[in-house]
Amino acid sequence: MPSSFSAAASLALMALVTILSVSSITKPVDATALTYNVAAHERACFYTWADVPKKKIAFYFAVQSGGAFDIDVEVKDPREKKILALEKERQGDYIFTANEVGEYSFCFSNDMSTFAEKVVDFEISVEHEKRPAQADQAEKGTGPQAQAQAMDESIFRLTGQLSQVDRMQKHFKTRDNRNFATVISTESRIFWFSLTESVMIVVMSAFQVFVVRTFFSGAKRSYV
Repeated sequence: MPSSFSAAASLALMALVTILSVSSITKPVDATALTYNVAAHERACFYTWADVPKKKIAFYFAVQSGGAFDIDVEVKDPREKKILALEKERQGDYIFTANEVGEYSFCFSNDMSTFAEKVVDFEISVEHEKRPAQADQAEKGTGPQAQAQAMDESIFRLTGQLSQVDRMQKHFKTRDNRNFATVISTESRIFWFSLTESVMIVVMSAFQVFVVRTFFSGAKRSYV
């Protein structure tokens, strides 16, 4: 009886430590994913706050539609110092360290377009550079707590792998949208080229008939 009670207590302790470990992994990450329609000549800015220094800020963006699928991007720190300054970029994935506490700005500019709107997908995530202390000791010791720490380590790795899969899906989504836009553009060009060619054939045929009729009509009047 005591052994079964001890085993149950160990399992309960393991479950509690696991829950706390998962919470410690997910809590430091603050992510925002949005889709925004940037109008022509518009400059749209978004902001995130770093409450402590030495945080990692991950920034991903991709132009899904509009114009040549390019846009100007600018990232500034709380002192208005430029961290990134990109022109006519289609897609980007960057990670930098927030060395200062404050508000970081992420701006998209569509000044190069006269009338084309740009649909932009982007994600801004803020997280601590250091991993939870429990994950660094996953392989030390034995018992329920050590097993929970090992599970903590596995969850931490899975989180990184899922993040990579998510970014790959976004990359393929962007490629699919661009390829679809290329297909639509090619179909439109083929349609208008075929229509123009057909009109030219009809016009040339009518002109040839007119010339032949004019020639024979003039020859008949001269003979009479």
